Amino acid sequence: MSVGKKFLLLMGVGKDTTSHTEKWISVFGGFVGILLIIWVSRAYLCAQDASMLVASMGASAVLLFAVPRGALSQPWPLLGGHAVSALIGVACAQAVSELLIAAPLAVAFAIGAMHYLRCIHPPGGATALTAVIGSQEIHALGYQYVLTPVLLNAVVILLVAVAVNYAFPWRRYPAGLTPSVAVDAGVYNRLTHADFNYALTEIGSYLDANIEDLDKIYRLAIKHAWQLSYLPEGIIAGLYYSNGETGEDVSVRRVNMVSDDEVSYVIVAGYGSGIEKTVTRLDFNNWQKYEVILKQGAWHRIRVMASQTEGK
Repeated sequence: MSVGKKFLLLMGVGKDTTSHTEKWISVFGGFVGILLIIWVSRAYLCAQDASMLVASMGASAVLLFAVPRGALSQPWPLLGGHAVSALIGVACAQAVSELLIAAPLAVAFAIGAMHYLRCIHPPGGATALTAVIGSQEIHALGYQYVLTPVLLNAVVILLVAVAVNYAFPWRRYPAGLTPSVAVDAGVYNRLTHADFNYALTEIGSYLDANIEDLDKIYRLAIKHAWQLSYLPEGIIAGLYYSNGETGEDVSVRRVNMVSDDEVSYVIVAGYGSGIEKTVTRLDFNNWQKYEVILKQGAWHRIRVMASQTEGK
């Protein structure tokens, strides 16, 4: 790796996989969102205080319009993150008179609360801080600050994000509105680093993850999918399962039928080959270790990376 590439890697400069269309949709959404938020904020605060509050909403705009499918951009992190941070900010401002203590306390407790409430939204830290370091007009609002303008502004930018992104199926907001496609799990065995890079380029939208992160996620997901075969609901009719042994002790069963309580199968390899039986799902799961597939005359464990497959 060249010195230039090492420097870019160290600085966190990733490959640009977003299209020009994607970038300008983000620009337009950010403009409309902040325009409406400034209008709403000025209805409740003076221009200076409105500017302070809009600063945190500006950060939210980056998330909602540049990374609409990101975990930190979704409705609950947006609404919950701002609301709980505003609530904590007001409480700290009223309970602690020393600004040097109140400000970091507000941000610290906001971070903790967002963690426990599963609504981490980075701009929430600025919302909490504004409640403490804001002017007397902001302090005079008291807990009204949580509802207006904070939560109201969050709702406004949420609605703008839904409207702007809805016109583009690949980036609809919330992320749950994006059409999903069912994919055969067997395909994943052939995915490579280059495949992920191509996929990022084809998606076009900014994703808050690099290729190395996706590779790690992929490996963990495959591991999880393989481990699911230990669970009753992981047994599927028509698939093959092994006891995980080798040599003469190996046994492979093809599942013919699965019900709530029983599994019917035929032994296709190993001792008793050709025998059909019906056992309880619990017994079958206690016996089987993983799913296998017959390839080139040998049984191979599936749902793992190709380099990790083992002949059975």
